[in-house]
Amino acid sequence: MTLHWGPPGLCGVDEAGRGPLAGPVVAAAVMLDPGRRIDGLRDSKKLSAAARERLDSVIRGQAVAWCVAEACVEEIDRLNILHATMLAMRRAVEGLARAPDEVWVDGNRCPDWPWRSQAVVKGDDKVAAIAAASILAKTARDRLMRGLHDEYPVYGFAQHMGYGTAAHLAALQAHGACPQHRRSFAPVKLALDQGSLF
Repeated sequence: MTLHWGPPGLCGVDEAGRGPLAGPVVAAAVMLDPGRRIDGLRDSKKLSAAARERLDSVIRGQAVAWCVAEACVEEIDRLNILHATMLAMRRAVEGLARAPDEVWVDGNRCPDWPWRSQAVVKGDDKVAAIAAASILAKTARDRLMRGLHDEYPVYGFAQHMGYGTAAHLAALQAHGACPQHRRSFAPVKLALDQGSLF
């Protein structure tokens, strides 16, 4: 599929980590230069980890502007995951070194913010800047989760990145929740109700 590059002042936004039971939700905002096209951009979920890492480096080096931001576990539990995701997206756009002319967001809704924007369903496979944002968000979050794995190795975060795999759920049952688990998510609540806390 040929990606749409859009006008020079376009910012693409995407997130990683809405579904996991642990760790922050991470958003990225990217403004690309249509005159310096990057080969291989696509939805980060359709790329190998090695391809994502390679493209992450290229994007950071060639983008007009980029920013990665997050909303922490406490914010997810306080606001809910949707509002925390919107907060991370807003932080990412606010953190750009250059103000965008307009912002295109992957998905079916945009945060309430001052920029002219539109939501693009499956935008990470249609729009170059959104694809680039999906790659930055995913690689940044994976790095964070590998760091959390070093702190809390019993959960296997480096393998499942916080998603509710069978191994993760078994670890939650055996060890309870750690401070990086989202207490508002049902499987974590269940582990806490069973009286175990890391």
